[in-house]
Formats: sequence, C-alpha cells, structure tokens
Amino acid sequence: MSRLMRIAVREYVAYVRTVGFWLSICLMPMGLVAALWAPGLIARQTPPASLAIVDLTGKGLAARLTPSLSARQPGSDGTQAIRLVPSPVPAGTDVAGVVAALRPYVAGQRLLPDGRTLDAAAVLHGEDAGERVAIDVWTRNPANSAIQARLSEAMADVLRRERLEKAGLDPAALSAIERLTPDVAAFSPSAAGGRVELRDQLPGFIGLGMGILLWMVVLTGAGMLLNSVIEEKTSRILDVLLTSASVPEVMAGKILGVAAVAATVLGVWLSIGAALLAATQPQVAGDLVAALLHRGLVFYFAFYFVLGYLMYATLFITIGAFCETTREAQTMLGPMMILLSVPMVFLTQSLAHPDAPLLQILSWVPPLTPFLMAARAASGPPLWQVAGTGALLVAVTGLEMLVAGRAFRAGALSSSRFDPKLFFASLIGRATI
Repeated sequence: MSRLMRIAVREYVAYVRTVGFWLSICLMPMGLVAALWAPGLIARQTPPASLAIVDLTGKGLAARLTPSLSARQPGSDGTQAIRLVPSPVPAGTDVAGVVAALRPYVAGQRLLPDGRTLDAAAVLHGEDAGERVAIDVWTRNPANSAIQARLSEAMADVLRRERLEKAGLDPAALSAIERLTPDVAAFSPSAAGGRVELRDQLPGFIGLGMGILLWMVVLTGAGMLLNSVIEEKTSRILDVLLTSASVPEVMAGKILGVAAVAATVLGVWLSIGAALLAATQPQVAGDLVAALLHRGLVFYFAFYFVLGYLMYATLFITIGAFCETTREAQTMLGPMMILLSVPMVFLTQSLAHPDAPLLQILSWVPPLTPFLMAARAASGPPLWQVAGTGALLVAVTGLEMLVAGRAFRAGALSSSRFDPKLFFASLIGRATI
C-alpha cells in the first residue's frame, strides 16, 4: 500500500507543479462565465437588423404585419432585434422591378436615406387566388434565418386574426382572447408538498450534471494517463517502477494520482460555484444540499461516478501501455471517443424519459451504466435495477482490472508498435514478450 501511495503522490505532484495545471484551474471558470455571458452581450451590442416590407398583395398586409412584428422587437430569445424601415421600392412596381430595385440595397451597393444598409427585405405576394400569402425574404446574411422565422410567425398571427375577424369576431374580443393564458401547476406524489417545486426537480438536474461531469473527468484523465504511461515507457521509468512495485500497485497508483488531480480541479471549480450560488441564491443552494442528502442520493451518485471513472481509467491506462508514441495513442483514442460519445446521446433522454424500455435495457450495458443510472436517479428506478446494475458494474470493473493487469505488464515490457494480436493475447495471459 505504501508503494501504491508513493506512486500516486508522484503522479499527482508531477501534474500539480506544472504551470498549465494552475492556468486550467484559473481560466476554465473564466471561460465558462464568458461563454454564458457572451451571447447576451452580443445580442445587446448588435444593432437591429433593418427590414423593409414590400406588399404586392394589394390587401394592406404590410400595415397589419408591422404591429405584430414589432411585438417581437426586444429579441429576448437572443436573436437580433429588427428595425422596420420604409420600403425603397416605388409603389406600383411589378415583381421583376421589385427584385431589381432591392438587389443593390440588400447587397450593400446602395444605402437607405438615413445612410444605413438594408439587411433584409420581405416581399409579400398572394397565392391561390388570394387565399394564401407567400413571403420572399431577401437577406444580406444567408446564414441568419431568424428574420424568416419571425416574419413567418408574425404573418401567421395576422392571417389568423384576419380570418377570425371575417368570421364576425369582434376585434376587442379577439384581443381579450389572445391575452388569455392558463395558470399551470405540476403535482406529483413524489413531491414533498404534492406540488412540484424546484427542489423536486433538482435530483434530475444533478444526475444530468454528474453524467456530464463524469464524461469530462474521463476525457481529461484519459489524456493524462495515456501521456504519462507513454512518457515513462519511452524513458524506461516504467520498467524501473515494475521492478520495485507490482503491476496492480503501479496501475492503481497512476489511476489514483490522476483521479486526485481531477478531484483537485473539480473541487476548486465546485467550491467557487457553490460559494457564488450560496451568495446569490441561498434558497437554491439549500435545496441542492437537501436533494443530495435525501435518501442518500449523494452516495448513489458517488457509487456510479467512482466505478465509472475506474472502469474507463483502467481501459485507457492499459491501451497506453501498448503505445510507443503520442501519435499512436491519438489513433487509439479515436475509437474510445466514439465509445464515450454514445452515453451523451442518451443522457438527456434519460432525464426526460427515464423509464423508456430502451433506456432501461441500455442501463445494463456497463460502459453506459454510470451515465444512464445517474440521469435516471430523479425518477427513482426500482431497487432491483439499482442493485443489479451496480453489481454488474462492480463485477465488470473487477474483471477488467484483473485482466488489464496482465495486458499492462505485457504492453509495458514490449518495445514494438501497437499489435492487436499481442494485445488480445495478453488479455488471456498468452502474450510472449
């Protein structure tokens, strides 16, 4: 045990004393805050897109469209706000003339009377004997489809209102109807007070966050373990370690050391996040702690988190022992990344549909078990599923560690490029070095 801990401490110190380690701790929270803050800042700083409406329907739809479109002006959904401008096309111009007149404005070759450019223009014309309306949107930025979507919504409101008014509905009554919104409250037998509150939804969000956190830790630890084993194998340090400690001690020491590095980083980030949450939203922070302590949920998450990390870390460190160069390790990392991407596909679905038959079946597949069972925690999966998947995960991880010990020694002592025959032969104890 003392040799295992010395190897773990050595691995930990090797990363902690580097400049990059501390830079990652400092820069990651700043990058996260910037990522959350930047979209709103960009939306507020971006000037409104100028939009001109050319009405060829002869029914005055442009005038009716303006109020409905202006109601969406703030761009609260993060999209660019719209500034309606008078049409630069003379009245009475036919379709071909409208297109010819709009092109230089939308292309930026001509400016509007106020000296600004025209970002988009909407040409309204009728179809099917006037029963339908089509909108041709000319835009300076083809990649931005927000204006088309908002025009479609606004025109749909106008057409519905027009049809209801023709059916004899009073405009004032129609406005009153449009303002009607129901008060919806959610209730559940599993909620403490019957009515669903934020604290009742927190276990699901925590499970989803834990799955994402495990994915990040595995991804980060994979690179550390691969680089560490390859570097020590190249410099023959790994040979020295294997002569002074057993294979399980070397593997466990390296895995524990990298786990401590990841725990240090996550501990700093989570401490900062917890402090900010407690200072700004103390009620939410209290509900979060209560949710973790409720029915020992924190131990539930910790169980799947630790076993999930151990299962993937053992796999990565074994593969690293068979690689001679970082480039070779990167080629092996590709298939592993595909394997890691599969849980992320089903993670959000596990939160929304935790009892779906497919997700219950996938929860028994060991590489997916830690992620899916964490996300399904909020729904309270049956005890037999928790016990069964947990026992299977323990058995698979234990078997993996037993088999990986043989493979790690064979790979560490080999001096050739990755050989699939040698790899699989080492798994059954028939490798010859």
